[in-house]
This record gives sequence, C-alpha cells and structure tokens, in this order.
Amino acid sequence: MFAKSITAVTLGVADLARSRAFYARLGWQADEAQGGVVFIHLAGQMLCLFGIEDLAKDQGRERARLGTGAMTLARNFATEAEVDAAYALALEAGGTALKRPEKVFWGGYSGYFADPDGHVWELAMNPFWEIGEDGTLQIDVSATVCGGASSTS
Repeated sequence: MFAKSITAVTLGVADLARSRAFYARLGWQADEAQGGVVFIHLAGQMLCLFGIEDLAKDQGRERARLGTGAMTLARNFATEAEVDAAYALALEAGGTALKRPEKVFWGGYSGYFADPDGHVWELAMNPFWEIGEDGTLQIDVSATVCGGASSTS
C-alpha cells in the first residue's frame, strides 16, 4: 500500500553541474553527486537530479527518449509578493519565463517558468491553502481546493 506522500522527485537533466548550479541559485543546496545523482534536501522530500540518459537506463528503458514539460512541479507561497519574488529569482537564476504570475480564474495567483532542461515549475498562491513557516502545505483534507475544483471527504 502506498503512503500518502511523495518522498522524492527525480528530474532527468542534460548537464548535472548546470542544473545543480541553477537550483543552488534558487537557494536549494545539494549534496555532492553520488553515483551520478545530485540530491537536494527539501522539507520532508528530496529533489534528485539525474543525467537523463542514465535515468532512462536506470528505468530499464535504455533507448527511450525522455521528455519534459508534460507535468508541472509546484511551489506554493503565502502571498502574491512571495510568488513575484520567487519568479524573479527563477528568471535571474537562468529559468525561462513561460507565464508571468497573474490572478487566475480559481481565485489564486500563479505563474510558470522552465528550468534549464525544460522542467516546468508553477509558482502559486492559493488562498484556500495554508503554507507553514517551513514552506510545507498545511492540508485540511475536509475541504481541498486545487485548480478551482473543490471536494470534501
């Protein structure tokens, strides 16, 4: 049975040093690369950077061409000003602007950028979510709102 958590997200990257430097400019410090993987410690999770060809091989899909952009990673903030500051930092660090932060139809505020390998990140403020001091999402599972769709359990 799966626990209700994700412990690690691994991104296939073309250049480990470049990607490590990009995420360091965002303020995320990484461990030394171990076996061709860079580990970035986040609040209760790990972001891993893995050479894209080595990642395909590790998955048992040596000849697969792994792509990017078909999913979005997200970082939520407590205020619109924090979103704007993080977006500016991402672009200064070498990210590519996709959509400047703006008010969105579901009542929040969000924008998108891509990292140097094209992995898409959303930076958002969701007025229905509480963000803890450590940056983690404080979830009230009785009333979850995500992208404008609400559900109760």
